[in-house]
Amino acid sequence: MARQRSATTAVAAALRDRMHDLCRYIETHADEPLSLAELGRRADASPFHLQRTFKAVVGVTPREYVEACRLKALKGGLRKAPSVTHAIHDAGFGSSSRVYERASKHLGMTPKQYRRGGEGVSISYATTRTALGLLMMAATDRGLCSVQLGDGHSELVAQLALEFPNASIKQMHHRTDKKSRGQFSAWMHALKEHLVELRGSVSLRLDLPLDIQGTAFQMNVWRYLMQIPAGEVRSYSEVARAIGRPSAARAVASACARNRLAIVIPCHRVIRGDGGMGGYRWGLERKRALIAQERAAQTTSQARSQTRG
Repeated sequence: MARQRSATTAVAAALRDRMHDLCRYIETHADEPLSLAELGRRADASPFHLQRTFKAVVGVTPREYVEACRLKALKGGLRKAPSVTHAIHDAGFGSSSRVYERASKHLGMTPKQYRRGGEGVSISYATTRTALGLLMMAATDRGLCSVQLGDGHSELVAQLALEFPNASIKQMHHRTDKKSRGQFSAWMHALKEHLVELRGSVSLRLDLPLDIQGTAFQMNVWRYLMQIPAGEVRSYSEVARAIGRPSAARAVASACARNRLAIVIPCHRVIRGDGGMGGYRWGLERKRALIAQERAAQTTSQARSQTRG
C-alpha cells in the first residue's frame, strides 16, 4: 500500500512539473500562435486531458494563461511601443477588436486609455476614519480598483494618481449619479463595519466587481487569499504549495506586495514560515492589528456557538 501511494505521489509530482514547464513555455512564446492542440503535443497530452489537468494544477485554463501573458506584455508595451497597433502585435494578439474586448476587462480601460495614463477614465473615491487609520475606497465604472489604508487624505490620493496620472479622479460625493453614490456608500459601510465592529469571523462580501490587473500567477494567488478563513494565517510557502507552485514562495510574497485591495484581498493573512509577519504595504502594525482582530472575533464566534449548543 505504501509503495502504491509513493507511486501515485510521484506521478502527481511529475504531472505538476509538466504543467509548470508548459507555463514557462507559454510565458516565453506568448507572442506566437499557441493552439490547445500544439500545447497538448508539447505536454504529451490530449487537448481534453491538458485542459482539465492544466486548470487543476495552475488554476486557470491554458487559453486564460496565454491571454494573461499576452495582456501582461501588452500592458508593458502600451507605454513603450510606437503605437497601440505595434503593442498589440508585439504582445501576440492577432485581432485589435479582440484586444479591446478582452483587455479593457483587465486593464480597467481600453488600451489607448491605459497608454495615456488613464485618460478618459473616471475614478471615484471616498474616505473614512477607522481604528487603523484613514481608509480609502476607489472604483472605476468597471469595479473596485483600490482599497488603501494610510495616515492622510493627500497621501492616499497621490498613491491613486500614480497608476493613472491622467484619469479623472474625484471624490464620490462630487458625482451626480445618486444611485452610484448610494451603492458606493454601502460598500464603504461594509468595509468600515468589518474593521470597526470586529466582524473578522464573517467573510467580507461586497456586491461589486473587482477591477484589478495582474498576471495569471498573481490572480491565482489573490483568488486563494480570498479563500483563507478570517482568523487563520498561511505562510508564503503554504500558499505556494496550495496553488501548485511549491518553489514559488518568493513570487507569492511579491504577489501579496502587488495587491491594491487591502482587506478585500486579505494578504494580511500571509506570514513568514518562521511565524514572522513578513511584509505589508500598509504597515506591519496594521497587519498585526488585523490578524489579532480577526482571531479575537473568531474566538468570540466560537464561544457563542458553544453556548448556543
